[in-house]
Amino acid sequence: MSIDLAQVNAKFGHNAEGLVDWAVGLGQSAIITTNFRPFEAVILHMVTRAKPDVPVVWMDNGYNTEATYRFADEVTKLLDLDLRIFVPRRSRAHREAVEGPTPALDDPRHAAFTEEVKLEPFARALREMAPKVWFTALRATDTAVRAQMDPVSINPDGLIKVAPLLHWSSKDLYEYCQKHGLPNNFDYVDPTKGEDNRECGLHLAH
Repeated sequence: MSIDLAQVNAKFGHNAEGLVDWAVGLGQSAIITTNFRPFEAVILHMVTRAKPDVPVVWMDNGYNTEATYRFADEVTKLLDLDLRIFVPRRSRAHREAVEGPTPALDDPRHAAFTEEVKLEPFARALREMAPKVWFTALRATDTAVRAQMDPVSINPDGLIKVAPLLHWSSKDLYEYCQKHGLPNNFDYVDPTKGEDNRECGLHLAH
């Protein structure tokens, strides 16, 4: 499939719903990834509005807050999501019994921790589901790396990565949630990042 990325990004880069419709219109197998962080209901609602049966992939690292698990269940029921959960090969209890608590960011073991709880499950999801289109809620304001990204890009493996909300502000996301009556979750922690504005590695690797 030949896609003129410059043309698509120029036309739909600031038109989130138009971009979703364009990507769905490609007629290719697709997934949405989510971590049920704040405002994740926006991407889930926007994409399933256009394609109700799109699988939703969640790499549940086992370290989410109770509120995040409740939010995940609430949004899944509300939007009737086809949720596919991918978990690490070891449980959190197993990992902590052997290796102790989550390694700090400056701990040499942190990279292996991130690989185990997030990157390997995602690589497994890609192998098992073999999508051609990947919808993601990443935003330019998240990190310096993401600020340089385009709303549509093609990974080296040919996966078409679509980030409809790349240029949205928190205010835009809040207003979308209000307009569509969507729940939200602010009690969220990502142990692979440890702090705001830091990459976990997922969007560097893919």
